[in-house]
Amino acid sequence: MPSGAANAHTRLVSFHSSYEAGTIVISMSQRRLYYVLADGRAIQYPVAVAKPGKEWLGAASVAGKYTDPAWSPPASVKHDHPNLPNLIPGGSPRNPMGVAAIVLDRDQIAIHGTTRHMRASVGTRASYGCIRMYNEDVADLYDRVEVGTPVVMQP
Repeated sequence: MPSGAANAHTRLVSFHSSYEAGTIVISMSQRRLYYVLADGRAIQYPVAVAKPGKEWLGAASVAGKYTDPAWSPPASVKHDHPNLPNLIPGGSPRNPMGVAAIVLDRDQIAIHGTTRHMRASVGTRASYGCIRMYNEDVADLYDRVEVGTPVVMQP
């Protein structure tokens, strides 16, 4: 398993909590995702979180992992953007899932990459509930987690 911070966006930070190593902790207010390491440390990644009215809090777990995933817009996204196609193939530069998706055991929620156009949204409240990361960051996190990894969304 990789160790330490992966690239220019990530930081190895002090992180004292009751969460076990290997847990993903997302802070909605900080717009940061923490991958908890041993010894009171975590890898901190910048993320985009849900826009107002689309938030969720509490526990989840990783239900699946996919590289270059295809994307079908959920009904709420399709309602707001009716011109979207019903399916955007994996690997397409228009696919908002980016290079990888870590799917959670919540209704159509994933931690995923992004398109080049949407990179600027990282650090904001922009999604419909998903956690959006830079592609290089989600690829790093993807290699660190397994199906069953606990995920906690905090305010």
